[in-house]
Parts: sequence; structure tokens; C-alpha cells
Amino acid sequence: MHKHRKRKRVAPTTRERSQQLRTNSTFPEQRLWSMLRARQLGGMKFRRQHPVEPYVVDFLCASAKLVIELDGESHDGRLRYDDRRTQHLEDLGFQVLRVTNDDVLTNLDGVMELIAHHVGFIKK
Repeated sequence: MHKHRKRKRVAPTTRERSQQLRTNSTFPEQRLWSMLRARQLGGMKFRRQHPVEPYVVDFLCASAKLVIELDGESHDGRLRYDDRRTQHLEDLGFQVLRVTNDDVLTNLDGVMELIAHHVGFIKK
């Protein structure tokens, strides 16, 4: 039997923003995406720069209800905004994992292990 879920429509401005972010991704985003794309992590499907109204999240694994946010210099001074955003995503049932750009660039294996743990592949 098919479950029919009503999808929340994405505002055109949010969709356009997500497309711009995918086109202009940062090097750390590209590096992490190269490890997450094409179901390379245990067959889990990840999306990048995916709209979750009213935000665009860096990476999303819908089946694991996991959002991965990369924090770099653009997040400096935005603690209150990031906290509101995280709270909104958690209210929608997502777990939010924040990783720094520096971690992706200097410890990609550790970041991948952390993500694997959060999607349930590695038990601590």
C-alpha cells in the first residue's frame, strides 16, 4: 500500500537560492559532497543544498532525518541565527550535525566516521 504524504511546496525564492548555492559551492562543500554523493555511505541518499522551508540546508539525508551543516567564516557572528535555524529543523524532526570547514579539510575521515555514526552505521 502506498502512503501519500502531502509535500510542502517550496517557495520559488528558496528553490532559486538552493540552485545558486549548488552552483557556487565552496571547496569544503565539494569535498564532503564527493564522499556523500551516489549513495557511497552505506547506500544512504544525501542531497546537497536542499530546501527545507524557509531554509536551505547544506546536506540532507531524509531517511535518517539528518541535516549536516558546514560552518565556516560565513557563520561567524551568526550564532543566534544558527540557533534559530537549528531549533526549527529539530522541531521538524531532524537531527542537526554541525561540522566546521576546517574539519572537512583537515580530518575528512573523522567527519565521515561521525556522519556514519549519526546515520546508524557505527555504534560507539
